[in-house]
Amino acid sequence: MRHAMPMEKDISFVRASKFLSLVLRHEPQKIGLPLDAQGWADIDDLLARLPAHGVRLDREALQQLVQDNDKQRFAISDDGQRIRASQGHSIAVDLGLTALEPPAWLYHGTVPRFLEAIASEGLRPGERQHVHLSPDRATAFQVGSRRGTPVILSVDAGRMHADGLSFYQSANGVWLTAHVPPRYIAG
Repeated sequence: MRHAMPMEKDISFVRASKFLSLVLRHEPQKIGLPLDAQGWADIDDLLARLPAHGVRLDREALQQLVQDNDKQRFAISDDGQRIRASQGHSIAVDLGLTALEPPAWLYHGTVPRFLEAIASEGLRPGERQHVHLSPDRATAFQVGSRRGTPVILSVDAGRMHADGLSFYQSANGVWLTAHVPPRYIAG
């Protein structure tokens, strides 16, 4: 089966990346794509389904998209046959992550309109499976900037871990946890 021309001639990198994020993290049913329990999809199946939704990629363009994505949102299996989102799922998947000891401090970028809720409820995953935390302030600033003027919160991950809360690190370096209670958050 012949796929499409290289991605840059057929569809923008950003549009393709956003569509893959939607399909692999939130709505695989949008294109009828089966995901296994760990969130993996067959690459050939994915590539065959994309054109009906206005996205034309061949295997080479998909590989380039995965490799060049600045946030490393996607991973390709060791055998090169499957793809999945690295984290951020709103659908139930088991990424097979092992609990790890986090750095003493992690960071979360947000915007002022959420500060009151965070002060009372802490950081919650919302529609995602986990709260996402950044390893440094610069990354948290970038994340928070997507919604407006960012506010960077410091999370006392070392104390959380000592108190028995679990942390995981996704393939792209994002730290994940179920919830960050307010007592562990500094402005």
